[in-house]
Amino acid sequence: MNKLVQTTAATALAVCVAGTASAQDTVELSMATPWAGGHWLEIGAKSYARNVEDLTEGRVKINVFPAGALGPALDVTETVQMGIADMGHAWGGYDWSVDRTSALFGGWPGGPTPEEYMMWMYNGNGLELWKEWRADVFDVVAIPCGVTETEVFMHSHKKVQTPEDLQGLKLRTSSAWAEIAPKLGVSTVTLPGSEVFSALERQVVDAIEWGGPGGNLQEGFDKIAPYMMMPGVHSRAAVHDCIFNETAWNKIPESDQKLMEIAGRLTMLDTYLGYAEMDLAAFETLKTESPVEMVKIDESLVEAATAASNEWAVEQSASNEWFKKVYEDQSAFLEGLSGLSEFRFAPGSR
Repeated sequence: MNKLVQTTAATALAVCVAGTASAQDTVELSMATPWAGGHWLEIGAKSYARNVEDLTEGRVKINVFPAGALGPALDVTETVQMGIADMGHAWGGYDWSVDRTSALFGGWPGGPTPEEYMMWMYNGNGLELWKEWRADVFDVVAIPCGVTETEVFMHSHKKVQTPEDLQGLKLRTSSAWAEIAPKLGVSTVTLPGSEVFSALERQVVDAIEWGGPGGNLQEGFDKIAPYMMMPGVHSRAAVHDCIFNETAWNKIPESDQKLMEIAGRLTMLDTYLGYAEMDLAAFETLKTESPVEMVKIDESLVEAATAASNEWAVEQSASNEWFKKVYEDQSAFLEGLSGLSEFRFAPGSR
């Protein structure tokens, strides 16, 4: 039986089980998030909450809280671990200091595109590895619940097109790129989200990276820096996961837990489509109404960033068993997708 048939059968079984379950009280869960607002909160976290409520016919209700309401914005995982929040909408990059393996799930320069992430998750071993890693390292239950867009490479006061242009650049960034970019001559700075705009505006940094065209247009980075570099080789995509405090998770009947897993898959589709729609509209606005100069980076820079990323990954693998296990599996899976480029068009290529 292939995986699609298995998944369909499991979905049907879960729905049948839920439909025959006896009436029960509503389980309410509090969700901490790192997002003060914007598309990752609205299209991401809130979409998962709606999908769970719909699929469980109201038996599980998730109350979504913005950044800071239940705990520090960058400490969602810790907030969930401690039981301050029942669950969280998380990004692996914010758990960077605990385990560098987070970059392989949270997006890194050598990593998958949005489409490749979903293939690795559901056609490969990505989902199983993710759950095992979150349980082992962080003691939480994890359900992947959103795939992010490819980011803009940077908004900058300096034009960057080749590896040589990176020399001496002072860049605000986070996660894996903060350690990889210095291999290419970049000086990196990590700043909380609330300080990014002012740092770029006041030229405390030369450049920043943030998100895709949709999120960056909302932030107004195009108004304060003359150059916008693309595509985002530093983060081709990432995945958000919905993480649960184990005690809170165990209060949910198994039949509804299965439906919450299905809600995660549904939200992956919601976010993939939603972010793409938002980014396309924003990109058109940036092209026609913004003073920013759009710059496509040279292939030589993409190659240099990829080489530096793979060098960094090998270094991490030498001392981190989880990193090694996930990196080798992800790399092998991506290599196995090479045939797609021979008989399929890339999204948007015409």
